[in-house]
Amino acid sequence: MDISNGSGKPEIRFQRAITLFIFAALVAAILASPVSAGTKYMQGSPELSAALQGTNEFLPGTDVNFTVIVQNSGLNDIKFVQSGIVDRDDLPNTAKLANINLSAGTSPVTIKSDAQMVGDIRGGTSLPVKFNAKIAQDAPAGEFFLPLAITYTYLENSEQIGQDSIIYTYREKELLLNLPIRIKPEVRAEITGLAAEHVNVGTDGYVTLDVMNIGSEDGRGAIIRILRNGNSPVIPVDNSVYIGNFPKNSTVQCRYKIAISKDAGEQNYPLDVAVVYENSEGDTVTSDTKTVSVPVGGKIDFRVVSTPAQMNIAGKKVIDIEYENTGAATAYSAQARLSAVDPFTSSDDTAFLGDIGPGERATARFELGADGAATVKEYGLDSEIRYRDALDNSQISDTMKVRIVLIPRSGLDPITISIIAVVLIGAAYYFLVVRRKKE
Repeated sequence: MDISNGSGKPEIRFQRAITLFIFAALVAAILASPVSAGTKYMQGSPELSAALQGTNEFLPGTDVNFTVIVQNSGLNDIKFVQSGIVDRDDLPNTAKLANINLSAGTSPVTIKSDAQMVGDIRGGTSLPVKFNAKIAQDAPAGEFFLPLAITYTYLENSEQIGQDSIIYTYREKELLLNLPIRIKPEVRAEITGLAAEHVNVGTDGYVTLDVMNIGSEDGRGAIIRILRNGNSPVIPVDNSVYIGNFPKNSTVQCRYKIAISKDAGEQNYPLDVAVVYENSEGDTVTSDTKTVSVPVGGKIDFRVVSTPAQMNIAGKKVIDIEYENTGAATAYSAQARLSAVDPFTSSDDTAFLGDIGPGERATARFELGADGAATVKEYGLDSEIRYRDALDNSQISDTMKVRIVLIPRSGLDPITISIIAVVLIGAAYYFLVVRRKKE
């Protein structure tokens, strides 16, 4: 090429050098840039399974927290990595928007929890789902199945349109699984009869129970126990009866001694009953507690029914006090006691009354003396009755008031009368004996 202007040759060479540099830079950038590639899975789907965590054996009448482990073992079988493929948002083996519902089916179980929304479960992962439940009190022993329904959505197909668009095709699926559980056999106590003997407020008595095994287990080495129910005034004294073997559908009779608190009333009170036994696996277990109602009669009580006694100041008198048994049981070998306090004195403060049945009365006699310096008015002396109940236990009644009215002396007092009598006797002796001798 012929260039007439010699001064332009350096400029042309400079432009060519710039052009070559830019071209080389572009080639280098192209060679240095990675190839843009996407991933596509040709085959795969979720594979869900479920199982209960921990034991699947339960006793009747228990509250249970089921923990269900849901596992997705689905795999993506074929994977393509190629430039021009747009990555998918979801994998075909992911269970999306999973909803899990546990139901009782035909089992003696009440499921208290609603269906659980757990979201996405990716392939190769698992998650726990919890449900609250109650095993029926009268559930028979045996194996049962709890239906577990799992509803989810998964990516069935994805079709790429052009270089930047994908059409997703999702499919909804419902899976029904059965979770096995086992209801263990047990002894269950049912009280078919109850009799109370001498059960009154503040005393000891007996309660006799007819206990039936309505469970599905034959108890070995069984002991039937009675237990105090909270703050119930019915308190066991002898609380255990050994009965040995306790086959299902059999009935035994047990008698227990109980005590009734003094602050109880005349009504029914609860008492708990349980069976301790050895089960078929050789373990010592305690059955569920059964609560029974024990009738408690009123306490033995007394009242003074006699009118207030009257006596003179500075005098002595035998007074009669009549007591009535206002309680609901007989008081045996009753003895009345009167507390003589100032201004009264007594040489014998106890009187025997004997047996006093409900509504019956008995009279006690006490000799009282009154101080000459006492005030004329009505006094109240404390009295109580010691007796024995039907089980020969010594008891003491509540304190009662015996009313005594002190009245003024009528005429000469006994001391003055005694002095006058002595003087008269002395005078008579003088005139009849001494004077006659002088004459």
